[in-house]
Amino acid sequence: QVQLVESGGGLVQAGDSLRLSCAAAGRTFSSDAMGWFRQAPGKEREFVAAINWSGGDTMYADSVKGRFTISRDNAKNTVYLQMNSLKPEDTAVYYCAARSFAGVARKPNEFRYWGQGTQVTVPS
Repeated sequence: QVQLVESGGGLVQAGDSLRLSCAAAGRTFSSDAMGWFRQAPGKEREFVAAINWSGGDTMYADSVKGRFTISRDNAKNTVYLQMNSLKPEDTAVYYCAARSFAGVARKPNEFRYWGQGTQVTVPS
């Protein structure tokens, strides 16, 4: 059974940093792209960042570009999201996702596997 387990969320102040981790089990994703999405209350799930199989290609939403960094460690079957300069509008449940393809993508339906999510809260 394939599982993606997110961790690292929490309650932080505006301007602080957090690093989310997503550990995969049940299958290796070293040949597949992975990504992060988020969903705020009352809003649709939105793309945050994606990384290709090797880590050599990344993609970001405009709202997080320059503040967030996605990375991966294929030896650990883990993907990370470093979030700096957090803002109240970053408050959401953050989901890790994995494709069955090597290249990056930004649409939710292009990702096959999903984690359960981790809450990030940045009070205004």
